[in-house]
Amino acid sequence: MTSHEDRSMIVITGATGNIGRSLVGRLLAEGAAVRALTRDPARAALPAGAETVGADLTGTDDLTPLLAGADALFLNLAAGGERAAAAVLDAAAGAGVRRVVLNSSMAVSDTPDDDAHFISRMHAGLERAVRASGLEWTCVRGGNYATNALAWAPSIRGTGVVREAHPGAQGAPVHEADLADVAAVALLDRSGAHLGKAYAVTGPEQMTLARQIAEIGWATGKDIRVEQISEDEAAEAMSGGFLTKEDALELVRMFGQTVDAPLFPVSDTVERLTGRPGRTFARWARDHAADFS
Repeated sequence: MTSHEDRSMIVITGATGNIGRSLVGRLLAEGAAVRALTRDPARAALPAGAETVGADLTGTDDLTPLLAGADALFLNLAAGGERAAAAVLDAAAGAGVRRVVLNSSMAVSDTPDDDAHFISRMHAGLERAVRASGLEWTCVRGGNYATNALAWAPSIRGTGVVREAHPGAQGAPVHEADLADVAAVALLDRSGAHLGKAYAVTGPEQMTLARQIAEIGWATGKDIRVEQISEDEAAEAMSGGFLTKEDALELVRMFGQTVDAPLFPVSDTVERLTGRPGRTFARWARDHAADFS
């Protein structure tokens, strides 16, 4: 537990997102002072111990005041996109923030392949900006987020059917609370052990999409059927918002490649950094059973 005199102010972007919400609670429990940035503080429903601040990171306002007095920053690309993340990073450097922990992706390989795919290209570009910022840094590269399964929730609630192009696609889904715990270790580190590190973070076991769906069925008591569809149909259903049909098709085909072998091995990062095993997908399904009911 951090002493009162020692309390660090940590700014969290994406504070009401899946990782951010878990991270706010974890940091408060460790005695840190937390400034949680969110578009709508009135609806944030964050713990009273956090300083919840309204912020539109995609706007034109000066972001420096949001970082004033902060020691560290958790930077999440999902909280506004690439331009917003770059603007927050610049503001952090200008405000005298000492450390940034970036929520990145295992798609980043630190090889020329990073320019070959839109996900790796996006995250690798931000990692390069973080390294060049002059701040202390740690990158938390998440793999297959367990929360991706929430995309099935409407169809599970509505019809009890999940439609996927590749039910046999394999991954090691990681619980958002484990990503938050790893980020917290890096944000609170006083030894310097985690500086300049890029940590690959997965769940504790490989499983197919079909197995994940079965775990949700067991957690909810629902009889869920899996229906296989074409790659084009899957891409059409996935596209929208920032994801074009072309990008969605690229993702679907990438998932198809994992039917024969997972893209990434299971990592031991969660256990190594936190001292306890990573949370299983079965645990995640129980934690989120209400989302599918």
